[in-house]
Amino acid sequence: MELKIPPPVWMLVVAALMKAAALLLPAAGFAGAAWAAWPVALAGVAVIVAGGIAFHRHGTTVNPHTPNNSSRVVTDGIYRYSRNPMYLGMALLLVAWALWLGNAAAWLCIALFVVLINRYQIWPEERILAAKFGDDYRNYCRRTRRWL
Repeated sequence: MELKIPPPVWMLVVAALMKAAALLLPAAGFAGAAWAAWPVALAGVAVIVAGGIAFHRHGTTVNPHTPNNSSRVVTDGIYRYSRNPMYLGMALLLVAWALWLGNAAAWLCIALFVVLINRYQIWPEERILAAKFGDDYRNYCRRTRRWL
């Protein structure tokens, strides 16, 4: 399944699981956090957009299924802080969804998203990019965290 399922699909599947968890475990509900969902969601969108803009500015692919088509290692802008800002942004959108749902069980699903994206998207991408860009990419990995 490596590089087969688009990351937004993983995010939507996990979001649906979060909703199901909230419906199946109403006793895990809490109140008062829905107001925080909007700023977190906006931050998530901003991080995703910043990642996409950086890739576009450098003329490299944003297609998560073809990391071998990357033309260069992008290390500036938001990529100074995270090697995977688009996936980080998706995780922030799931955090916003968990806040909106107001259910503690939904938070467990965010960890599932991180595990799935690491295993089926990030690790395969990293192998391909390390093989393609060698020390440039490995040095970038040493200076910049995978998520944040």
